[in-house]
Amino acid sequence: MPTYKAPLRDFQFVLKEWLDIEQYKDSLKGFDDLSIMDPILDEAAKFCEGVLFPLNQSGDAEGLTFDKGNVHLPKGFKEAYQAYVAAGWPSFTCDPAYGGQGLPEVLNMPITEMISSSNLSFGLLPGLSHGAYNAIHIWGTEEQKKTYLPKLVTGEWSGVMCLTEPQAGTDLGLIRTKATPNGDGSYNITGTKIFISEGEQDATENIVHLILAKLPDAPAGSRGISLFVTAKFLPTAEGKPGERNKITCGAIEHKMGIHASPTCVMNFDGAKAWLVGEPHKGLKAMFTMMNEARIYVGIQGLGLGEVSYQNALAYAKERLQMRSLKGAKYPDKPADPLVVHPDIRRMLLTMRAFCEGSRVLALWSALKVDTHKRHSDPKVRQEADDFVQLMTPIVKSYLTDGGSEITNLGMQVLGGYGYIREYGMEQYVRDARIAQIYEGTNGVQALDLIGRKLPAHMGRYLRTFFHPVDQFLTENRDIPEMAEFNKPLYQAVGSLQNASIWMAQKGLGNPDDPASGSVEYQRMFSLVVLGYIWARTAKIALAKVKTSDEKNFYETKLATARFYMNKILPEHFSLLAKLTAGVKSLEMPDITV
Repeated sequence: MPTYKAPLRDFQFVLKEWLDIEQYKDSLKGFDDLSIMDPILDEAAKFCEGVLFPLNQSGDAEGLTFDKGNVHLPKGFKEAYQAYVAAGWPSFTCDPAYGGQGLPEVLNMPITEMISSSNLSFGLLPGLSHGAYNAIHIWGTEEQKKTYLPKLVTGEWSGVMCLTEPQAGTDLGLIRTKATPNGDGSYNITGTKIFISEGEQDATENIVHLILAKLPDAPAGSRGISLFVTAKFLPTAEGKPGERNKITCGAIEHKMGIHASPTCVMNFDGAKAWLVGEPHKGLKAMFTMMNEARIYVGIQGLGLGEVSYQNALAYAKERLQMRSLKGAKYPDKPADPLVVHPDIRRMLLTMRAFCEGSRVLALWSALKVDTHKRHSDPKVRQEADDFVQLMTPIVKSYLTDGGSEITNLGMQVLGGYGYIREYGMEQYVRDARIAQIYEGTNGVQALDLIGRKLPAHMGRYLRTFFHPVDQFLTENRDIPEMAEFNKPLYQAVGSLQNASIWMAQKGLGNPDDPASGSVEYQRMFSLVVLGYIWARTAKIALAKVKTSDEKNFYETKLATARFYMNKILPEHFSLLAKLTAGVKSLEMPDITV
C-alpha cells in the first residue's frame, strides 16, 4: 500500500526562504497576516492525508456508475467533498464580496499540490469550479456574479467549462454549438460537447456550465465564438436550484486514468443560457479561466511526482537487493538496500530535483499572479503579468511532462512490484498522463511560447526572466563556493539566448522552422528556469548549512542542486542542436498502403 506525507518543510522553505513572502505584507492585499500560513497548510495536510488519500486507490478501482444520464461518484467521494466544503476550502482565494476569504494564490498552490498528490480525481471537481469562478468574476455581469459566485464560493454548486466538440479539439474555431437569441436577453444553446470533466456528478446540488457557442451572425473561425453561462438547474430568485435545464449527460468516457473523475459527453438541447462578456469575444474570456487552469494542471503533474517519489524513496531504503559494487554496506543483512546502487540514486535524485525545483517555479508563478492582481502600482502589476504570461506554457508543459516521467521512474524503482496495482505506483503513471493533453496539449504550449510569448511587445516578456538571471550571475560570479552552480547556469543561459535568436530569425522566413523545434525550445527554457532556481537554492543552502540546526536539510538541497547542474541541465547542449536542425529534419517520403 502506498503512503503520503505532505512536504510541509519544503513548502516553508519555498515560501519563507526562496520567495520571502513576508516582504510583501505591506504591498500586496491579503498578505498582511501571514501568521495563518503554517496553520492553514497543517490543516490542509491533515485533510489530504487523512480523508482524500485513503480514497484514492479505492476510487480508482471502483470507478464511476452511469445510470440514465446520472453519474455517481465512488464510495466516500461525496462525503469527502461535503467535508471539504464544510471546512471552507472552496472559498480560500475568492473575493470577500461573494463570501470568499481573499487569501493569496501563493498559499493555495501548496494545497492544490497536496490534493493532487493525495487524490487527483477528487481535486478536479473543486479545481474546475475555481476556474469557472474566475471567468465569471472577471467577465460576468453584476447579475451573473450575484447569481453564481456565492454558490461557487461556498462549494454548494460546482462549475465546468464546455469547450471541446467531436470535430473540434484544439481548433475551437471549428465548433458547431449554436446559441439562438430568445428576445429576452437569454439564448437557447444547442449542440454536443465532449471531454467535459465533472460535467455530471452527484456531489453538488447544481452544476454551472460555461459554454462556447456561436451566434447566428458569428464570423467564421475563432473570431465568431461567444461565451455563455447556464446551470443544470436554473437558479431561482432565491438562489436555489429551480427548473431542470435542457442539459443531459449522454455518456461517460472509459479512460486510462483518473477513474474516479467523470469525463462526460454533454448534450445541450435548447438549454437556456446567458451571454458572458461581449458577443464573439468568448475565446478571450475563456482564456482567462484557462491560463490559470494551465498552472493548476502543472501542479497536478508535480503532485503526482511528489507522491511517487516518496514511495520510491521509502521502497529503495527498505528493499534488499544485491551488494554494493564497492563491497557490502550492510554486512549484517543478506543484501544491501536498493538505495546504495548508483542507478537507483540517479532515478531518485532526478525525481527529487524535479519535485523541489518545480515547486519553487509553481509558487513563484503564483506569487506573480497575486502581484498582478493585488499590487497598487500599475507598472509592477504589468511586470508580474508579463512573467506569468511567459511562464504559463512552461509551467504547464514542464511540470506535466515531468510528472509523467517522474511517476514512470517511481514505478521503475519498484521494479516488478511497481507494475502491480497493490503498490499504487502504476496508478500514478496512469493518472499523470492526461495532464500532458488537457488544457492545451504540451505541443500547443510550445507553439504558444514561440509564436505568442517570444515576440510579444518586442520581446518584453523575456526580460522578466533574463534580467534577474543576468543580475544573479553578475552578483555571484566572484563567490568561489558558487562557481560549481554559476558556470553550468551561465552556459545554459547562453544556449537559450542563442536558441531564442535562432527562433526569432527563422520565424521571419519559414515559420515551420521554429515550429519544428518548438518542443525542444520549450524544454530548454524550462531546464534553464530550473537551473536558475537550483542555483539560487544552492546560495541559500550554502548560507544556512553552516549555522542552521537543520544541517541535513540544507546539505540535501546542495546535493540535489549539484546533481541537477551536472546530470540534468547539460541537456541544453543537445536540445540546441536538435532545435536548430530546422524543418528539413522532419522531411519524410509519402507513405502509401
